[in-house]
Amino acid sequence: MPDRRLVLLVTSPRVAPGLLSAAAWEVLHAGKVLVAEPDHSQLPALRASGVAAQAVGAPTSAGLLDAADTDTVVWLGSPDGDPGLADGLATEVAARVTRGQPVAEVEVLTGSYDLPGARLLDLVAVMDRLRSPGGCPWDREQTHQSLATYLLEEAYETLEAIETDPDHLREELGDLLLQVVFHARIGEEHEQPWSIDDVASGIVEKLVRRHPHVFADADAATAEHVEARWHELKQAEKQRSSSMDGVPPAQPALALAAKLMGRAAQAGVAPPDPVVDPAGPVGDLLLAVVARARGEGVDPEQALRESIRRYAESVRRTESGR
Repeated sequence: MPDRRLVLLVTSPRVAPGLLSAAAWEVLHAGKVLVAEPDHSQLPALRASGVAAQAVGAPTSAGLLDAADTDTVVWLGSPDGDPGLADGLATEVAARVTRGQPVAEVEVLTGSYDLPGARLLDLVAVMDRLRSPGGCPWDREQTHQSLATYLLEEAYETLEAIETDPDHLREELGDLLLQVVFHARIGEEHEQPWSIDDVASGIVEKLVRRHPHVFADADAATAEHVEARWHELKQAEKQRSSSMDGVPPAQPALALAAKLMGRAAQAGVAPPDPVVDPAGPVGDLLLAVVARARGEGVDPEQALRESIRRYAESVRRTESGR
């Protein structure tokens, strides 16, 4: 390994300290290790491996290059990423080359990488900060009940993005995810506390349990087989006495009607489709429309929403032309 070498070792704050690549450990054992603060999260793991590190405060480009004049120096990056350091080093190196000064070789080495989903840890940490003493007064006052309306609003805004504005779907999913993390953080304060890890663990176990054709030795040749098996497993888990149990009654009426009809059909107890009688009760007429939609493979809630959008646009065109 050549002398006059400056290695900027970058690690992820979302990966446990000490879980570094082989190349990172090699350079840590070979060079002089510098850090900004004596409480750097990686230091206990380094000390346990016999690597000494020196805390030198906030880094400067000139200082790091000077330190690497005669030996390999490893700058162990700070959790904030040392903003501006790379640009500053590039400027200082260019200036020294222009002046004809010898310059240490500068290398950036990534010692640990984020796994998929790692940024979820940042969201959990931010939510914890907002909810903890010294955080946001509004966030600290919220309860499951007070947040219920926001959960519903964010779900509808996400649906709206799916239907009309896919470019904003990522943002709306983020807002919806915030509600999940918010409720999980409140859950930590219960008499019998549970956390976001318990939420994630529960859904992981459920997905594995209900996909035996993926995680076990069951067979499911088609999507229809998968769906039928899913409902069988769900029915056995919930131990419900009726196919009508477990359907949230507060959902929109068209969606509720379609869901109940679907449940009855799966249970093999569906009554005959309602007869369309224009002179009969409006509710019965609407129920018959839902039955027709199901027979045609149409989601009645979605179909009505699309028609409503066309109606609203027609009204706008009429208004603009008057």
